[in-house]
Amino acid sequence: MLIETLILPAIVPAIADGLRGLFARFTQGKGAQPQSVAESIQLMQAQTDRVKALAEVDALSPSASPWVANLRGAFRYAAVGGILLTTLAAVLAQAESAAVLVLLDLSGASMSFIIGERMYLGLKK
Repeated sequence: MLIETLILPAIVPAIADGLRGLFARFTQGKGAQPQSVAESIQLMQAQTDRVKALAEVDALSPSASPWVANLRGAFRYAAVGGILLTTLAAVLAQAESAAVLVLLDLSGASMSFIIGERMYLGLKK
């Protein structure tokens, strides 16, 4: 159970990165690269259009209240804080073990969201 919930999710990104490196070595990095200048230009234009579309979807209305903008920016972190506080309360209250296990898994995933990428990038160096 410990391997499936804690250790395996921690090493999957490293394994995936290693596999990507192996494929890049065998294909000399040319597998998904454009083969001509015209294809490179088309790829850059498609990437630019994608980023513009994402920015439009994610844009906040100019008439939005400042508290709405602040809440929107802090929502993920507030949700993670709520999950961690709920887990702490369940552990201290000695709640049902199945519920505590689910909350602990959820807390681990939440903390992975907060510090996981930074830790992985630190290990990758």
